[in-house]
Amino acid sequence: MTTALDRPWLKHYPAGVPADIDTEAYPSLVALMNDAMQRYASRAAYSFMGKDFSFADIDQASQALAAYLQSLGLKRGERVAVMMPNVPQYPVAVAAILRAGYVVVNVNPLYTARELSHQLRDAGVKAIIIIENFASTLEACIQETEVEHVVLAAMGDTLGVLKGMLVNYVVRNAKKLVPPFNLPDAVRFNDALSRGSRLSWKPVDLGPDDVAVLQYTGGTTGVSKGAVLLHRQIVANLLQSEAWNQPALQNMPADEQLTVVCALPLYHIFAFTVNMMLGMRMGSRNILIPNPRDLPAVLKELAKHRIHSFPAVNTLFAGLANHPDFSKVDWSHLRVSLGGGMAVQGAVARLWLDKTGCPVVEGYGLSETSPSASCNPTDSQAFTGTIGMPLPNTYMMVLDDDGRELPLGEPGEIAIKGPQVMAGYWQRPDETAKVMTAEGFFRTGDIGTMDERGYFKIVDRKKDMILVSGFNVYPNEVEDVAMNLEGVLECAAVGEPDEHSGEAVKLVIVRSRPGLTEDEVRAHCRANLTGYKQPKIIEFREELPKTPVGKVLRRELRSAR
Repeated sequence: MTTALDRPWLKHYPAGVPADIDTEAYPSLVALMNDAMQRYASRAAYSFMGKDFSFADIDQASQALAAYLQSLGLKRGERVAVMMPNVPQYPVAVAAILRAGYVVVNVNPLYTARELSHQLRDAGVKAIIIIENFASTLEACIQETEVEHVVLAAMGDTLGVLKGMLVNYVVRNAKKLVPPFNLPDAVRFNDALSRGSRLSWKPVDLGPDDVAVLQYTGGTTGVSKGAVLLHRQIVANLLQSEAWNQPALQNMPADEQLTVVCALPLYHIFAFTVNMMLGMRMGSRNILIPNPRDLPAVLKELAKHRIHSFPAVNTLFAGLANHPDFSKVDWSHLRVSLGGGMAVQGAVARLWLDKTGCPVVEGYGLSETSPSASCNPTDSQAFTGTIGMPLPNTYMMVLDDDGRELPLGEPGEIAIKGPQVMAGYWQRPDETAKVMTAEGFFRTGDIGTMDERGYFKIVDRKKDMILVSGFNVYPNEVEDVAMNLEGVLECAAVGEPDEHSGEAVKLVIVRSRPGLTEDEVRAHCRANLTGYKQPKIIEFREELPKTPVGKVLRRELRSAR
């Protein structure tokens, strides 16, 4: 029997991709960033609203912010949260936090006060760098947290005095995207940079086993917890991804800089690693897209650039390819269309290939794997409908419920072992023990198969998790929120197929108050759940289907598939 330990996929690797890479090339992410900022100093690292920011700009600003953060008296290893969309302040903040010897806690800027409070308290966050658009959310929960320091950014901070003032005026007054807030002790981002520039940043000797990032996820159960990603784990994943990309990029002109679309949110591990950190390593230019839902604005921005790489989720590929302005962008230089975060639909992949000439190569990963674990070859000529092969240094196998490896083609739980797999869940050894095998494999909760070539295919999910546009939604969380609404006797949340987002949340409710309305439920969920977690379908029933012992039968609540 062929087993995953034989790594049968190596025989099918593209030419030039090694079986293993040197995961110890850098002692830390900071060492990697320092190297990149010096090597590529004069190159543009980011493009945002018509302005380029060089690696030297990011270097200088992050040193100043690192010095400012160190002046606050935070101890090495303290957690500092970042809560912003894709703006230049994001990479500056991340580089500063790491360079100052602290741990990055990525926060979804669309979180409600309840969700934000949980994450800040769970991580023990002492400082947060946040854009003012979401400051009212922080104000609503800051007293419940350990946060002592707030650095407050604005959309136009980095665009120069005149343009910055104009952008901020439009954002605050014309579009009214900044709700009123009161954070009297907050320090403005540019003031923090100014203060830090008069101080000296003290480099910290960070090693491979220092914690770099807490990436919050539901894991394979409902409670949100932080995947502990060490410096060596993210460094390994960057180098694995760089090697995997080479077949598609090797024929690019030597003097042409790689330009990557950064439309996925940087707080999500996919863009954090594949855009921001890999961009550092490869000296790439990232086009920052602050609002990927505004498709006309996205296409207008992309029309200004020669694009080589586009990481995206299925919904974004579909939305763009079906937009009437799609042809205004020159797609002829596109070398890699990387699909991840959720399953890429065959029809969308065919349309994308037809319109760009560049096939979508689907990859797979999780917050717990930094994130990339497998991918289709980047020199593929067609969409395969699989999640490809494990990356260099990575082992994947299919296990039964007792942890035994299953034969080829037989479905079971996908498990992953490699240098990119997390150290565990933050302060939750019990949850860590549930997902890690004695041999060091991470059990993903996804059900899949492996074929004779070592290609993996996902066929189902072991848990009840719902996947909305690449984001995990855990029924328990939606149900807990709904149960706090007066008039809800019982409820259950399940995933329903959705042509736009892959799945949508369906909430089935048994009322204790006959007058409870759908509008009341929606308003309550809106106040307590970020957008993608809110139920799209609300259904009232007299009772929920249950097993003899009283467990809700979720599968009977789903529509026939």
